[in-house]
Amino acid sequence: MKRLNRQTASVAKVRPEKIIQFGEGNFLRAFVDWIVFNMNEKAGFNGSVVVVQPIENGMVNALNEQDGLYHLNLQGLDNGRQVDSIRLIDVISRGLNPYTQHDEYLKLAENPEIRFVISNTTEAGIAFRADDKLDDKPAKSYPGKLTQLLYRRFKTFDGAADKGLIILPCELIFHNGAELKRCIEQYIDLWQLGDAFRTWFAAACGVYSTLVDRIVPGYPKDTIGEILEKIGYDDKLVVKGEIFHLWVVEAPESVAAEFPANKAGLNVLFVPSEKPYHERKVTLLNGPHTVLSPVAYLSGLNTVREACEHETIGKYISKVMYDELLPTLDLPKAELEAFAGAVLDRFRNPFVKHFVTSIMLNSFPKFKTRDLPGIKIYLERKGCLPPALTLGLAAICVYYRGGKRGSDDITPNDDKVILDLLAGLWTSGNTQTVAAGVLAAEYIWGEDLNKITGLTDLLAKNIDSILSNGMLETVRKLVG
Repeated sequence: MKRLNRQTASVAKVRPEKIIQFGEGNFLRAFVDWIVFNMNEKAGFNGSVVVVQPIENGMVNALNEQDGLYHLNLQGLDNGRQVDSIRLIDVISRGLNPYTQHDEYLKLAENPEIRFVISNTTEAGIAFRADDKLDDKPAKSYPGKLTQLLYRRFKTFDGAADKGLIILPCELIFHNGAELKRCIEQYIDLWQLGDAFRTWFAAACGVYSTLVDRIVPGYPKDTIGEILEKIGYDDKLVVKGEIFHLWVVEAPESVAAEFPANKAGLNVLFVPSEKPYHERKVTLLNGPHTVLSPVAYLSGLNTVREACEHETIGKYISKVMYDELLPTLDLPKAELEAFAGAVLDRFRNPFVKHFVTSIMLNSFPKFKTRDLPGIKIYLERKGCLPPALTLGLAAICVYYRGGKRGSDDITPNDDKVILDLLAGLWTSGNTQTVAAGVLAAEYIWGEDLNKITGLTDLLAKNIDSILSNGMLETVRKLVG
């Protein structure tokens, strides 16, 4: 089988480097780089991406061995039609490791054609470190590395207003642009980079919050043999993603004009505020994920698709989504229902095995951000607690008890403080104690949830039912 590179694949053209991308992982290659590929093909963008490895140990060597080339396998349901496509993505020009190529990394700032910085350094990546120094090679944090680059660019072009950069973080935190900008401003203060640089950064550069959405399972271990046979190359960087994609960018139309994803027919929206889209995704995709996972697992199911297609658990998921979470959002109902339908198509994707146990990592913090707001708004608007959401919280509590599901060990994974709390509460043997203790954990919730009228008793009642009747029978009574 042929090695994959630009010579063997007859892809000699390298377009001008216009984008610096911090991160070489599966998501960016299946999402951002695919979007750039489509802009080149359909909207005349004519740009390539130079990838910067944000941590010391990464994948840029593997990228460079293949001249930045890799195949993307998109699979899923598109308006009910099964799609299974494979494309060669050719937009990455090269990869740099700033830990071993620091001078070459900083020289990126001297390229006048560079216009964009895009990142996905995980939620923990956007952080300020007071021990970072300007002359570190490189700074430890991503915002520190970016500040070093921006300062070099400022000095290289004498603060020219047209040499600022458009910065689009993709880390999965709300207002990621505002958080990144705040970190850069902290480095400007820490490193005493001066008022002129501060003014240039504020006026010439834009740091815009974004919301990204595409499920990317990553390297397709289970089907890699048939994929390699089909493409005819030994590609070590094949990545699998779903068909659905959405990128919401909180930026003016001037940014859209320079980054013409919408002209390429892509679901990339430039909007005044990402907040309603953030709330929609977190509420209608992440919210159901968080509660369906323990409910499905304790009912004997292993994947999201199995849960959606199950006669009883499928009804539970629909109840959570349409009856309890959707009414808490303020976007037009038709738009919300269309989004919810698309989410269910994604959950039922026949090509993706999304194991519910992988979703249950850190379930309590997830429930706080994804489902607790829905419980409060539902109570405020309807005058009662949402029964399916509260049952989901009870299922999390029972899952965190540990023990066995058939022959499988139940092994919750969360912060040790939370695991220790649940272990201690369950030794009481009293479900009311478990419910009250969980809801009282202010370091989880930021408040005492026992103050929500009726929640403690309903949670304890649901836990009792799961223990006495089993998960599946409890759900059957709820949806019946």
